[in-house]
Amino acid sequence: MDTPLVVADALGYLQHHLQELTECQNTSEHIINNTLVGLTAQIQQLTQLMTGPAPTPIVALPLVTMSPPPVNPPSLVPSAPTKQRTRPKLPSPPDFSGE
Repeated sequence: MDTPLVVADALGYLQHHLQELTECQNTSEHIINNTLVGLTAQIQQLTQLMTGPAPTPIVALPLVTMSPPPVNPPSLVPSAPTKQRTRPKLPSPPDFSGE
């Protein structure tokens, strides 16, 4: 086996993986920098909220829940003519005025 060829293959292998690691490191660094920028902006907003004038308190009102009356949808089928129903006549109350 030729030693310089084995060394060259090993160096090529190592160089390839070093390039992959460098790309991963650059990507991670980019993500970290973007995250830091976002967190810094949020800290500045929180600082402004904390040092700004106190907001007026909001008084919570009790909730009143009312259920709507049930709605009967109109029938889509035309109703057949029906006989008019009459209510039974109730007896009149007794008249005590003549006693």
